[in-house]
Amino acid sequence: MPRLPRQYGTGNHGTKQMIRRYGEQVKQGQRYKRRPGVYAILLDGDEMLATHQAEPGPEYQLPGGGIDAGEHPVAALHREVYEETGWRIAVERRLGAFRRFTYMPEYDLWAEKVCTIYLARPVRRLAPPSEAGHTAVWMPVEAGLDLLGNAGDRAMLARVLGVRGASRG
Repeated sequence: MPRLPRQYGTGNHGTKQMIRRYGEQVKQGQRYKRRPGVYAILLDGDEMLATHQAEPGPEYQLPGGGIDAGEHPVAALHREVYEETGWRIAVERRLGAFRRFTYMPEYDLWAEKVCTIYLARPVRRLAPPSEAGHTAVWMPVEAGLDLLGNAGDRAMLARVLGVRGASRG
């Protein structure tokens, strides 16, 4: 198996911790391009705002996406959430990060996605989603534990809700 660089984040008290991996195993011999991204858990009472992406396969997701070169992560979060949901948000805090190794058919790219998750509030709907194939969806917060399409998103939501034992799948 190819040796991959370790990813570290800063934990409580400034200690270094590895960033947890969720999802499929690293494929031996496959080259991955690192793609840093930002995503939001958007809570409003007992509901959460997610996005439903129709292609390449239908999936509920935390709104967010890649950080453009030179872009600040929080600015990228505001841009991505607006593009995918049409909502303006208020960012409350950074929750943590995880990694996923996956194929992104829309870019024909094998990616090591470094996903930073923020807790935020939806403030105001400004427009429909501008990103093709995305629909803004309100759902009960608890439903997100089952409906979100990747294990990292589900684990971060479980952490916010104080639910133990979220799967690593």
